[in-house]
Amino acid sequence: MKNKLLALGVGGTILAILCCFTPLLPIVLTALGLAGLLGALYNDAVLLPILAGFLILTGYALWRRKQQK
Repeated sequence: MKNKLLALGVGGTILAILCCFTPLLPIVLTALGLAGLLGALYNDAVLLPILAGFLILTGYALWRRKQQK
């Protein structure tokens, strides 16, 4: 379980960073035909809390890994 939690945290963090700091999200949503969601999702008020949550999850997974050793 600990490796899955860490993988989810790191993967989510990388995806959130790519969506925050590059135009990846508009390209992907347009390619999927969901360009109407850009106004709601491509907003720092949504992306930055998601990034913070994944960073916290990654930190928690690393902390648990350290505690169990």
